[in-house]
Amino acid sequence: MIDRYLLRYFLAVVDHGNFSRAAQHCRVTQPTLSVGIAKLERILERPVFLRSNRRVELTAAGTRFATHARRIEAEFAEAERSVLEDTPRRLLRVGIVSTLPAAWIEPAVAAARGTGERIELVEGRMRDLRPMLDRGRIDAILGPVAAHADALFRERYALALPVDHALAERAQLGAEDVAGEAMIVRRHCEALPEISRFFTARGVRPFMAARTTNDERALAYVRSGLGITVMPRCFQSDGIAMAALTGFDATRSIGFSVDAASSARLRGSAAFDLFGETIRQLAGA
Repeated sequence: MIDRYLLRYFLAVVDHGNFSRAAQHCRVTQPTLSVGIAKLERILERPVFLRSNRRVELTAAGTRFATHARRIEAEFAEAERSVLEDTPRRLLRVGIVSTLPAAWIEPAVAAARGTGERIELVEGRMRDLRPMLDRGRIDAILGPVAAHADALFRERYALALPVDHALAERAQLGAEDVAGEAMIVRRHCEALPEISRFFTARGVRPFMAARTTNDERALAYVRSGLGITVMPRCFQSDGIAMAALTGFDATRSIGFSVDAASSARLRGSAAFDLFGETIRQLAGA
């Protein structure tokens, strides 16, 4: 099945002539849009664009697909207008933990918005979002869930290094390999106490080059060469190499936390279903 946000990404590239302007139009980053186009091409099992340094052109398959894509998008828009003219818009309120990559949230929000439902997002730590869920101020929390719970995905932690680092080619590193490295502290990391104990138990007390509650900034620090850090593997991105940390076996499960009251409110919400399914597909990719 081709998600609507993929049609929008495709048509934006066609209309704007390159990936950069198309990403601005769709209000996503260029890497996010590129991932979406690559996914569309995998679904169609053939390329839709010919890429060069100066411009992007449609392939023959892309030209045929564009005709159908425009008709489908127009019908989507007409269906939305016809329903919204006389039907109150449903509201989906989701808390999102701050330790999830923005590059994943963008397409999930785009997919959910395509349903016509209104969306309200609240960011924060799990301990701050949980009381809001209990009081009915939000409908669900996207974040860590118990290991035995129904999760959208599960992942390990890894050492994040700049791709030009001397150790970047290694798939696995031990604490002794990075004992002399400066470290970036992710203050909101759910596994921070375990990470601290892991290095301390092995006699590694690195210089802390930065402390941040913003994971996008932590990635920027790593790419700049300021230091390395331990992050969930979902933060794999351009300019970042990930290496398994020998002996550190912590994992996290990411899913939706809901209670009985919120479960009833979410029943039948297409936006909620699409939001979760998009995250699941990105994790699988």
